Amino acid sequence: MDLFSRSWAALRTAVAELPDEDFARPSGCTAWHVRDLVCHLIIDAQDVLITLVTPADAEPTRDAVTYWEVAETPPTGDDPLDALTVRLAAAYEEPRLLKFHLDDVGSAAGRAAELADPDLRVGTRDEVLTAGDYLSAYVLEWTLHHLDLIAHLPDAAEPPADGLARTREMLEKIAGTAFPASFSDKDALLVGTGRRAPTGAEKAELGELAAKLPFVLG
Repeated sequence: MDLFSRSWAALRTAVAELPDEDFARPSGCTAWHVRDLVCHLIIDAQDVLITLVTPADAEPTRDAVTYWEVAETPPTGDDPLDALTVRLAAAYEEPRLLKFHLDDVGSAAGRAAELADPDLRVGTRDEVLTAGDYLSAYVLEWTLHHLDLIAHLPDAAEPPADGLARTREMLEKIAGTAFPASFSDKDALLVGTGRRAPTGAEKAELGELAAKLPFVLG
């Protein structure tokens, strides 16, 4: 629960500190600029709020790791929801409006997470999780999107180290194997999820795992 809060606060702070011109720069998400990614984060925050007030009586069907599904192909930006996000982002017109909405809804999502009972069962995507597992799953979401946010912004702050470590741990459980110890947490995540291609040396270290990449999570 604490790691959710730290990862989310760090991501929101990174957005708040961006100069306006950076919103027109590309992000690490295919076909999305920074403004589009920030709009997606607003939608994510709304999803957190909705899920935490959607109690479920059934036994959990997913946990923090199995919440994520691996897609067969990387995103192209042509998905209708991805395209809608781009149109929504353009409707804001000014970066300050995106910042304001993310701070407003994002702060509420953060407060809701702090108040949530980790053992409460909640429903989302036709699945049931405990609130604790749901929020733990979102550490991966915040961390990967923090890396997407700063993909072309070398001066921006990186995600918290413990968030990177926890996200790597979850990705390795999803992959069913560990990444080489020589890989930093950041590089394991970028290469493992297809956000960058491995170098020749990295590919050699990955061995048979290289043929299974990328793990496209959704």
